Amino acid sequence: MKLSIVIPVYNEETTLEEIVERVQQAPYEKELILVDDCSKDSTPEIMAKLEQQYDNVRCFRHEVNKGKGGALATGFSKVSGDVVLIQDADLEYDPADYPVLLRPIEEAGADVVYGSRFLGGPYVRVHLFYHYLGNRFLTLMSNCFTNLNLTDMETCYKVFRREVADKIDIQSSTFAVEPEITAKVARLRCRIYEVPISYAGRDYSEGKKIGPKDAVIALWAIVRWSPLFFRG
Repeated sequence: MKLSIVIPVYNEETTLEEIVERVQQAPYEKELILVDDCSKDSTPEIMAKLEQQYDNVRCFRHEVNKGKGGALATGFSKVSGDVVLIQDADLEYDPADYPVLLRPIEEAGADVVYGSRFLGGPYVRVHLFYHYLGNRFLTLMSNCFTNLNLTDMETCYKVFRREVADKIDIQSSTFAVEPEITAKVARLRCRIYEVPISYAGRDYSEGKKIGPKDAVIALWAIVRWSPLFFRG
């Protein structure tokens, strides 16, 4: 099984090299698809260095900022593996969890796996109560419109069999991509599993990018892409 790891990148000069090194330690045949979403710091130079350093790293760059959804759409179009995994470029999510994420695909016939921060992973940083509350509310609303029983719709860690990833035509450009993907895998009637993961969340002083405006956008996306209404 070959693993395609899609990493959207925006102004991550302080963490990019370390996350790539951690991903490289995962015991799988893999390719890393890095998509720079028009970073303004030294991220492009670091990506060029990583592409030279590793023969399994492929880098792409947007000349204009297209948001996380745009970066994922580009990354999904470049994958060649059997399984596609989304990895953020910061250090909030630990690639040491890959075996846990992949086990339902390897052993239980899962089509899609979500890594949940709320199922009791090995460790979860305690912080930002209102961010937690917003996540749980958006997950609840998503579940109401998709008839799923997820605990963490907004998680970065989403894993797909390649044949499922190929059917997801990502159109959102913002963090609305999370409810969009969730609605579309629900519409495909995929076999979806959740597993507990570790989480070392950042606060805003450490570079966290998502904010209250993104929650409003995500709420609209839950309705916009709901299988109850969307037929495209």
